[in-house]
Amino acid sequence: MSLHSIADTSELPAEYSVDPDWWRQAVVYQIYPRSFADADGNGIGDLKGITSRVPYLRDLGIDAVWLSPFYPSALADGGYDVDDYRDVDPRIGTLEDFDAMVAALNGAGIKLIVDIVPNHTSDRHEWFREALAAPPHSAARDRYIFRDGRGPGGSQPPADWVSNFGGPAWTRVPDGQWYLHHFASEQPDLNWKNPEVHADFLETLRFWSDRGVHGFRVDVAHGLSKDLPENLPSQAELDATPSDGNHPTWDRDDVHEIYAEWRKVFDEYDPPRIGVAEAWVESDRRPMYASPRGLGQAFNFDLLEADFDAAQFRRIVGFNLELAERGESSTTWVFSNHDVVRHATRYGLPPEPDGEKTGTRWLLNGGREPELDAAAGLRRARAATLFKLALPGSAYLYQGEELGLHEVAEIPDEQRQDPSFFRNPGVTRGRDGCRVPIPWSAEGPSLGFGPAEPHLPQPAWFADHAAQVQEEDPASTLNLYREALALRRRLQTEESLEWVETGAEQVLALRRPGGWLCVTNFGEEPVDVPAGEVLLSSAPLEDGRLPGATTVWVQQ
Repeated sequence: MSLHSIADTSELPAEYSVDPDWWRQAVVYQIYPRSFADADGNGIGDLKGITSRVPYLRDLGIDAVWLSPFYPSALADGGYDVDDYRDVDPRIGTLEDFDAMVAALNGAGIKLIVDIVPNHTSDRHEWFREALAAPPHSAARDRYIFRDGRGPGGSQPPADWVSNFGGPAWTRVPDGQWYLHHFASEQPDLNWKNPEVHADFLETLRFWSDRGVHGFRVDVAHGLSKDLPENLPSQAELDATPSDGNHPTWDRDDVHEIYAEWRKVFDEYDPPRIGVAEAWVESDRRPMYASPRGLGQAFNFDLLEADFDAAQFRRIVGFNLELAERGESSTTWVFSNHDVVRHATRYGLPPEPDGEKTGTRWLLNGGREPELDAAAGLRRARAATLFKLALPGSAYLYQGEELGLHEVAEIPDEQRQDPSFFRNPGVTRGRDGCRVPIPWSAEGPSLGFGPAEPHLPQPAWFADHAAQVQEEDPASTLNLYREALALRRRLQTEESLEWVETGAEQVLALRRPGGWLCVTNFGEEPVDVPAGEVLLSSAPLEDGRLPGATTVWVQQ
C-alpha cells in the first residue's frame, strides 16, 4: 500500500461527524509537528507535510489527531512558548495550510484536537512586550504575575521557588520587578485573576473551533489558578502544602471555574468540542478535570509510569475505570508522548528505584548503562499496546510508536534543544530523544522526513524502522497497529470489562462485551490460550500456546 494513496471516504459511517460521544473510546494519534513530515525542506516538519501523510494516518485506523503546538514560537520549549495563539508559525505553514490540513483529515474521517497552552505565553507575546514597556503595577503587567523583589533595592527574588525546568522560577526585568515562570524564563505565567485573560482565551477557543477543530488538549491544566499571598511561602513550604484544592499554585479547586466557562463555549458547537486535561494531580482529583461540566476528559498517566507487570496493570486499570465512572467521563490510556522516554525503551531497561523514572539514568549515561535489551523492550511494548487497545476508554498513541521506535540517546550536546537539558546539567538529558523526526523511508538525507537534514539527528538504526520498510513486512509493528485498530473499531461496544481469573500470577485476562477476550502473558513461560478463534496476537504463538511478553485477542 502506497504512503501517498488517495483517501477513500466512501466507507465512513454517516453518523461519524455528528456523534457527540465520538471521543469516549477514540484512538487519538499525537503529532509533534516539527518532527512528523517536512514538505518545504527547511528541516522542520510542517502542516503541508502532515497533509501529505493523511493517507498513512487513515490507513493506520485512528479516529483523531492531537496536534502539538504549531503556533509562532521561538522554540524555547518546543513550541510550548506561544507568541500568538491565533496564528501558525511561518516556519511550518500558514492559516490556509491549516485549513487544508483540517479538510484533508476530515475527508479521511479523522478529527483534530489541538494543543492549547493557557498557563503561560512566550516572552515574545504582544502582551508581555507591552508589560515590559509599561511601568510596575500597570494594567499591562497585571495580565502576568509581577512582584517586587526582596532585600536591598529588591535585588532578591520574591521567593526561592524553583522552576519545573530547574533554576529560579522568578526573573528580574530592567526596572527591578520580577515575573513568575513555572517553566522556562521565556514562558511567563499568566494571571488568571485578570478578566482580559479569560476573554482572550474564550476568543481563541472559538477561533480554532470555527476552523474545524474538534477539541483541545490543555497543557498544564492544573496550573492556571493561583492565589499568592503578599508574603510568599518558601519552596520548602510549597512542597509541604497538601494537595487539597487550596495549594497556592497547583490544582486549586477554583481552576474549574475557568473550565466551566470553556464548557459553555464547547457546547456552542455541534458536536460539542471536547477538552482533555494534562493535569499531574493526585488521582482522586482527576475526575474534576474530566467532568462533563468542565473539560470532559483528563489524561491518566498511571500506565505510563508502571512497570511491565501484571499486578500493576490490573490495579491501575480497575482504579481508573472507577475514577472515570465517578467523573462521568471515559478514561484515557497512554504509554508514550513528547515528554517521556518511549515505552519500547522503558520496557527494555531494568525498573528504577521508587521515585526515579525508568530511562533517566540510561539517558544520562548516553544509552550505554544499564544495558538496553531492545528486542525485549519492543516485544513487551507490542504486548502492552495490544492490552491497552482492548480496554474501554480512549487510547492515545504517540507518533512513531507504531513503528516500534526506541528513544534516541545518542544526540550530541551541541544539537540538543530541550531547555530542561540546559537548565539541569548532569540531572537530565531532556526530551529530545523522543522528538527525533520519524523515518518514512530507508534512504535519503532525512529518511523520507524531508529533502534536507532534520532539525534533530536521526540515528542510522532508524532506517530499519522506516514506515516504507514495515509496510512490506506482515509481522511488522506498523501492520500490528493497523490490524489492531481495525479490529478494535469492529469489536468496540459499551465501556465495560470483566476480569477473567487465569490462575497464573503473571497472566491477565479480560472479557469485553461481545464475548471477546484479551489475554496478556507478562511472564516468561508459555501458557494455554483460551478456547476460541484467535483474532490477533502481538507475537507468534508457540505450538498454540501464549509465550511470554505476548498479548492475544480471542473471540469466544
